[in-house]
Amino acid sequence: MSEESAKYFLGRVQKSFKKEKPPHMLILDFIEAQEIDYIPEPYDIAAMMNETGIWVHALKSPPAILVDDEEV
Repeated sequence: MSEESAKYFLGRVQKSFKKEKPPHMLILDFIEAQEIDYIPEPYDIAAMMNETGIWVHALKSPPAILVDDEEV
């Protein structure tokens, strides 16, 4: 992942929280500690941080799930 993409991803994780935003290094350390083989959605990272007590500040609502017309 490029540096620009990584900054964008970390910013989206931060935007998942209502007011208090975790620092980029805390997010990176958390992701590395989880030893995740894939890149989850930014909101999922934020929710995991919240559930494990790493960053206990309030989350925004989860993003809407896009549905194809064919699935409806």
